[in-house]
Amino acid sequence: MCLAIPGQIVELLDEDDQLAQVEVAGVRRKVNVSLLGDGTAAHRPAAGEWVLIHVGFALSRIDEEEAHATLRLLREAGGEFDQAIDELRGSAIE
Repeated sequence: MCLAIPGQIVELLDEDDQLAQVEVAGVRRKVNVSLLGDGTAAHRPAAGEWVLIHVGFALSRIDEEEAHATLRLLREAGGEFDQAIDELRGSAIE
């Protein structure tokens, strides 16, 4: 099963390549945020925002309440969530 997992943007790393450092359940990874806006400064993601992440891309913004509720549900699911976090630990965008 493939999951989109909530993560919080910690820092914008590279404006040109649209990469951000995102934390998911204690794991930090570079994530491509190019799908979140139209490229203008007004729509760029910011540190502190919550996003749904799948295969190294932030797919959409979500609010903090939704992020925490989703993380709770995923933790209750057990194996799939643990597997997704393990895969996240083993992945990296360079």
